[in-house]
Amino acid sequence: MHKTTFEITKMDCPAEEHLIRLKLEGIASIHGLEFDIPDRKLIILHSGQIEQIEHSILELNLGGKKLITEEVEAAETTENKNQQKLLWTVLIINFAFFLIEITTGLVAKSMGLIADSLDMLADSFVYGISLFAVGGTLLLKKRVARLAGYFQIILAVIGFAEVIRRFFGVERIPDFSTMIIVSVLALIANGICLYLMQKSKSKAEAHIKASLVFTSNDVIINLGVITAGLLVHWLDSNRPDLIVGTIVFLFVIQGALKILKLGK
Repeated sequence: MHKTTFEITKMDCPAEEHLIRLKLEGIASIHGLEFDIPDRKLIILHSGQIEQIEHSILELNLGGKKLITEEVEAAETTENKNQQKLLWTVLIINFAFFLIEITTGLVAKSMGLIADSLDMLADSFVYGISLFAVGGTLLLKKRVARLAGYFQIILAVIGFAEVIRRFFGVERIPDFSTMIIVSVLALIANGICLYLMQKSKSKAEAHIKASLVFTSNDVIINLGVITAGLLVHWLDSNRPDLIVGTIVFLFVIQGALKILKLGK
């Protein structure tokens, strides 16, 4: 593994950073980029030769100049290990709450809880897929973000179809107390995940950004299910639960579209 430092004399703002990222994203040998805009420096962690990377930077006409190439240990960096630890933590939390919510949702006949459980399952798969991207190329990380977006859209369509089936069918009124208690616990869990990812130094990575979008949506969804539970009790009807279930899947689709943007 090698670390090469470039001086980019015309890199004055994030616009140049974005331009460089777009230019380099298709190079499979790149494992990481670190931008120092105030000092106009770019550090690239890569495998193999630097010629293709250097040629791409020079083509941008931003005053790029290679300063030094150093050999570094091929073992995982501390940052990669931190990313793995973070992703494993949120994966375990989300999968545990998928099991809790799908079980209690089926028992309580709550579409809101079932919808949220599927969202938690989607998150679990996303975090699992993201673990393969830690330390990988920028191109791989963007592909992970796209895969996450498509997966979430599929789950949203399946869940929305179930909401429609329940709306026209005859269903028992959900157990509002179970809805509220489980959703409060899920809200706390998602709040912890969001806090851990927000404080992560890796939150600029495409796959970590994807995880942030998912978890932010989850917090909103949990609040919606709690509200639905209160309305189910107040109105003595399953309609609030079904309405919130529909809204949940709209949020899921909206989040998926944001993820797909990150993967471009």
